[in-house]
Amino acid sequence: MLPSIRADVRNLALGLLLAGSALHASAALAGDPASQPPSSCHIDAPDAAAAGEGCARAWMDQNLRMNDVTTVGTHNSYKQAIPAADYALFAKAAPEAAQALDYAHKSLTAELDAGARQLEIDVLYDPQGGRYVHPMLASKTGTAMPADWIRLMERPGFKVLHVPDLDFRSSCVTFVRCLSEIKAWSQVHPGHAPIMILVNAKDGKAVPGGEPLIPFDEAAFDAFDAEIRAVLPPSMLVTPDDVQGHYPTLREAVLAGNWPKLGDARGKFYFALDEHEEKVAIYRGKRKSLEGRVAFVNTDENSPAAAYLTLNDPVAQAARIAADVRAGFIVRTRADDNTWQARSNDVAHRAAALASGAQAVSTDYLWADPRFAGGFSVRLPGHVAAQCNTLRTGDRCAGLPVDEASASDLAAADAAPILWPAPRAAEPRQ
Repeated sequence: MLPSIRADVRNLALGLLLAGSALHASAALAGDPASQPPSSCHIDAPDAAAAGEGCARAWMDQNLRMNDVTTVGTHNSYKQAIPAADYALFAKAAPEAAQALDYAHKSLTAELDAGARQLEIDVLYDPQGGRYVHPMLASKTGTAMPADWIRLMERPGFKVLHVPDLDFRSSCVTFVRCLSEIKAWSQVHPGHAPIMILVNAKDGKAVPGGEPLIPFDEAAFDAFDAEIRAVLPPSMLVTPDDVQGHYPTLREAVLAGNWPKLGDARGKFYFALDEHEEKVAIYRGKRKSLEGRVAFVNTDENSPAAAYLTLNDPVAQAARIAADVRAGFIVRTRADDNTWQARSNDVAHRAAALASGAQAVSTDYLWADPRFAGGFSVRLPGHVAAQCNTLRTGDRCAGLPVDEASASDLAAADAAPILWPAPRAAEPRQ
């Protein structure tokens, strides 16, 4: 029930980015093709610095592919804190498991404003609606769920919860609401770097005494794709078919470097189904790769559908991550896991994750939890939301950013509300 993915952690890659000054970074993004005539930029220059003043972005958009970018994102991006009464009951039965779930995020909008360019959304299949409307733990603690929660949970469609009946509080309780929120943000920020939406399709065993989860079959995955397409138009998506193009398989396209150019991927989202082999096989069906599907899938490097891999341990899997990124695959890893690094301000795995070459580095701590000494958090430096992936680009980007969060967005993100988990009784890690 709780994925045990070893702690990740801190940024050795910071130095690579700091090679470019904040002044140069601002100049790079000022070079939007809309305001900088392409004829005044040397797009065929060997690197961004040689492209001309204010031309770095135009150079990147034409010379880089969407897999040439690194960003920080969030794990279980919708998750809100477990209230004190619920937590006490949970921790009495399983203290270490409770600690592992003892974190919270701001809204998806605030995370994007702060520079997150990877989000994670867990979905539960609920075609009739109402299946998860009465969480067991809330019933045991006598907690009344808000009227808006009940109304939304009674609607047919995918729900967004971490652990039904146990850790169920979400900033956007339906998949449609989450998708609508990120769509609205993107429409106001059309030049953003491509954003990965990682998805766990939740089924399997329920919490003891809880509501059984509906298994994901082909019909469920068809409905999943349809729900995405109902909110996000093709112009806002990068799909496996967009990458595969004329190649016989998706893997062959990826190894040939056929990811969209960065400029063509700006303002778009791409989905990655982070699931085990059996569930991925259901999503693929009889397809050779992922023809007609919305999401990429977590699979091994030799699959005809290979394009994306979840490799969550940046220490034990460091060599594999680097090899896969160099080969052309997109990789997600984690900078922290189950709250342990934040509690001790252990930055070693954060450094390994940010130096690993993985294009997406995920964290539970875009903001530091005020309960823990040391201020553990994970961000790219300054206002940077996305930077060039040095394993793939070397120093051709001259330390200049691919995407930056504006000062006003950062201020709005920092001011956005969050209900932090309450102070808990100390429990030693087992």
